Amino acid sequence: MTAIAIPTTISSGRRKLVNVRQRSLLVAKLRTLWILGVFVLVGTCALLRIVYLGMTGVSAHDGSLSDLLVPDRGEIVDRNGVPLAREFRAYSLWFNPRAMTEGDALIHTPDEVADGLLRIFPDLDRAQVLERLKSGKAGYIRKSILPEDANKVHALGEPALEFPLEATRYYPQGSMAAHVLGYVDSYGKGKVGMEEAFDDKLVSPEGRTHPAVLSIDFRVQSALEDELGRAMAESKAKGAGGVILDVDTGEVLALASLPSFDPNHVKPTDMVISEEQAKLGEVPHGFNRVTNQVYELGSTFKPLAVASAMDAGTITDLGRRWSAHPLHVGRFTIKDSHSMGDSLNVAETLIHSSNVVTAQIADELGGVRLKKTMEALGMDRRPDIELPARGFPIWPKGEWPRLRTMTVSYGHGIAVTPLHLASAYAALVNGGIWRPATLKKLDPSDIPAGHRVFKASTSARSRQLLRMIVRYGTGRKGDAPGFRIGGKTGSAEKPGAGGYRHHSLISTFASAFPMDKPRFVVIAMLDEPQGTQATSFQRTAAWNAAPVIGRVVPRIGPILGIMPDETRDIDISDLKPLIPNEVRASEADGE
Repeated sequence: MTAIAIPTTISSGRRKLVNVRQRSLLVAKLRTLWILGVFVLVGTCALLRIVYLGMTGVSAHDGSLSDLLVPDRGEIVDRNGVPLAREFRAYSLWFNPRAMTEGDALIHTPDEVADGLLRIFPDLDRAQVLERLKSGKAGYIRKSILPEDANKVHALGEPALEFPLEATRYYPQGSMAAHVLGYVDSYGKGKVGMEEAFDDKLVSPEGRTHPAVLSIDFRVQSALEDELGRAMAESKAKGAGGVILDVDTGEVLALASLPSFDPNHVKPTDMVISEEQAKLGEVPHGFNRVTNQVYELGSTFKPLAVASAMDAGTITDLGRRWSAHPLHVGRFTIKDSHSMGDSLNVAETLIHSSNVVTAQIADELGGVRLKKTMEALGMDRRPDIELPARGFPIWPKGEWPRLRTMTVSYGHGIAVTPLHLASAYAALVNGGIWRPATLKKLDPSDIPAGHRVFKASTSARSRQLLRMIVRYGTGRKGDAPGFRIGGKTGSAEKPGAGGYRHHSLISTFASAFPMDKPRFVVIAMLDEPQGTQATSFQRTAAWNAAPVIGRVVPRIGPILGIMPDETRDIDISDLKPLIPNEVRASEADGE
C-alpha cells in the first residue's frame, strides 16, 4: 500500500478555518439568546403592567402615547356593531387675540380676515365671524376642520387664527337616530340622549375600550325615518314620530322624531324653544316627540279598552250589539264621525272605529277597572326608557267619573307618549305581558319577566280583531301582502284654548306583525297633517299614518328575519260571520 503524505501547512489551515466558524456560530447563538432575553424581559414587564392595572384599577390614560390609541370617550354602536358615535382628533379653528405680543390683535383688518375665512368656509355666518374678531375675546370660529382647510387658513398669514388638535365627537350616520344618541357639548359632557344616559360609562376605563351597544338597528332606523319623512312631506305635517319595538323583550329597534337635527353641528335653536314656537304650538328639532311629548292618541286606545272589558268578563259575546246612535251623558253628547247604523257588535265597533259603542263598553266596565288596566300598562307615569327626556302623562287623578271613563276608552282626556302606546300594544299582542322598553341590547338572560296585564286568551282575541281592522276596516292602507299586519288607526283633535282645535289632528297608526305570531310593534304618528292630493285630501290616520306602516314593514321585515308569506295568516274564520259581506268588500274609510 502506498502512503500519501498531507502537508502540515494545509492541515493547520483547515483547523484554523474550523475554529473561526465555531466562534462565529457561538457569537450568533449568544446574540440570539441576548435578543430573546430582551424580548422576554419587555414582555414580562408589559404583562406585569397589565396585571397591575387590572388589580388596582389605575387608568392608563396619563397623557402619554396611550392617549393617541385610546379615545377619551367610548364608541356607541348599534346592535350589529355599526358605529353610531365615535371620537377622533381633528383641527379646530380658534381665535386667539393674545397671539400678538404687541400692537393690534390682528395683522389684517377684521373684514379682510372674515372675507378670507368665507372663501374657505362659505357656510360661515359673516356677521358672527366679524363679531368674534372685533370682540377681542378668544373663542371658536369653527370646530372640526380638515387639514387642507387648516393649511388654507395658515396661508392667510394671520397669527391670531390658530388650529389646535382636539378630540372631536363624530356621528357617522349624520342626523339619523339623533334623538336617541343626543350629542356631546364643548365641555365633553353628554347631552339629551344616550350620550347623557351613558355619560359616566363612556368615559370610564371600561367604556373607553368597550363600546356601548344599543338595541337600535341602523337599517331599521333608516327605513322608519325615511318613510316618516315621506309621509310628513306628502301630508305637509309639522312633525312626525315613530317607534319599532320587540314585543317579547321590550328592545327598541328604531325610534324616530322629525324634524331631526345633526348632532355633528348642534345649534342653540335645535334645543331651546323660542317664544314664537311656543305661540304656534311648535317644538324645537331637538325635542323628542316619541318619549317626551304627550298626545291624546285617540282611537288607538279602543282595542285596549275592549281587551280590558274582555278580561273583566263584561264582554263575553263578541256578537252582542250596542246602540250606535249618539250618546247623551249629562250635558255632553258622544257621537261618531258619521252614521254607522243602528247597532254594532265588538268587531264592527273596532273596524268602523265607533266612539259611541266603545264608550258604552267602557261604561259597563267601570272607571275603577279601566284605570287599573291603564296603570298596569304604565300610562300613569313617565315612559320606561333610558333617555333623560321622558314626558309625564296628563293623567286623570282620583276616581274616574262616568264621562271620564268613556272618553278615556277612545283616547281623549288622557295624554301619553307614543312610546307608552308601543309598550301597551306589545302587551296586547304578545300574550298579555307588559315589559319596559329599553335602548340597550339585551342578552336572553337579561330580558325582564314583566307582569301580566291581559289573559293569554284576551291577547289571542285581540290579535284577531286587530287583523280584521287592517283587512276590512280603517287600517287597510296599512296592510302589506304576506306580512299579516294588524293595527288600529287614531285621529284625535289637538286641545287648545277654549276647547279642541277641529282642524289640528294627531294621526296615529299602532300596529304589530306578523299577527299569527307577533314579533314587532310599529307606531307611526303625524302631527297636524293636512289634506293634500297625495292623501286624497284627507287628514285622518287611515290616509296618512297607516300607509307609513304599509311601506315600512316590507322594508324591515326581511332585515328582521320575517319574509313575506301569503300562504299564512291568523285564523279569523270564527269572527268573519260578525261582519256583513259588504263590509269585507268595501274600501277603507274614516280614521
